[in-house]
Amino acid sequence: MDKIGARTLLALFISLSALTFGVCFLIWQGTEETKIPPSDFSENTSINFQTIKKETIDIVMVGDIMLNRGVEYMINKEGKGDFKFPFLKIADDLNSADLLIGNLEGPVSDKGEKVGSIYSFRMNPEATSGLSYAGFDVLLLANNHAFDYGREALEDTLKRLKEVGLSYSGAGFDRKEAFSPLIEEIRGMKIAILNYTNLGSNYWAAGEKSSGIAWISENNIEEIKKDIEKAKEQADFLIVFLHAGDEYKTEPNPFQVSFARAAIDAGADLVVNHHSHVVQKSEEYKDKNIFYGLGNFIFDQDFSKETMSGQILKISLYNSSSTTKIREISLQKIKLNELFQPELVK
Repeated sequence: MDKIGARTLLALFISLSALTFGVCFLIWQGTEETKIPPSDFSENTSINFQTIKKETIDIVMVGDIMLNRGVEYMINKEGKGDFKFPFLKIADDLNSADLLIGNLEGPVSDKGEKVGSIYSFRMNPEATSGLSYAGFDVLLLANNHAFDYGREALEDTLKRLKEVGLSYSGAGFDRKEAFSPLIEEIRGMKIAILNYTNLGSNYWAAGEKSSGIAWISENNIEEIKKDIEKAKEQADFLIVFLHAGDEYKTEPNPFQVSFARAAIDAGADLVVNHHSHVVQKSEEYKDKNIFYGLGNFIFDQDFSKETMSGQILKISLYNSSSTTKIREISLQKIKLNELFQPELVK
């Protein structure tokens, strides 16, 4: 074979090799990303927030948010009073969620009088700008700080959240609003959210004609189970949030466990708890997942490593044969820096 023929064959071989590599690369690029079965996930799993597929919706949930006290001090000192400051290192990661949910520890108001303990919170009304900047869609209000500044501050909070387009669950101007599910529809999927707490007193419970929160006790669990059953009938996927447990304990208490399992028995698809300020364990019950504590998201409890860290929970849902199912569950560790800003732990 002459040199020209050899060169021609070599060029053809290289071209065919490149073509084959390109086809294989395209095939690899088109495959689905590896999914973690809902019953087999790790707290070290990294969330790919930027991967949102048209046939799925991504719901992201975080722990306790408190923008008063030491956090507000840092906002004024280092952030020049801008309430976007606490969220600067994580907003880009959160904004790609289809639905972002967090527990708001206390009223956002400049009204009311302190009626709680020395550990009472009342967040500057400007806090709503930071929450909106971070991409929050729903804030959970049924917790032990909702009445720190009385009913006037709670009602003012409801009004202020509505004014900026932030939805809420677990509180209302009457019992119907506080105990009814908040339903968010995204790409044809209806997501129902219920939020309860057993902390505080019955005085805090919303009445037929009075504002308050979705306060519960062991005495009305059967009534709550009926509410959960009705909520499930209105939605494709139901998340029940509970604010309960013992602070700084990594294990759930008996009420957390009994309530979470009762909620799933009644129709809940996922149960998530807040209040412990540290990460608590999770479990699978009847093929459904329970997370007993996501820890702090933004808080000024810098007295321990545990209270300066938390988790972000993400679930991806998809429709299959007219049934909404979990495609993936993932957890991402976060840590709070010295300025009380949450950062992803790489």
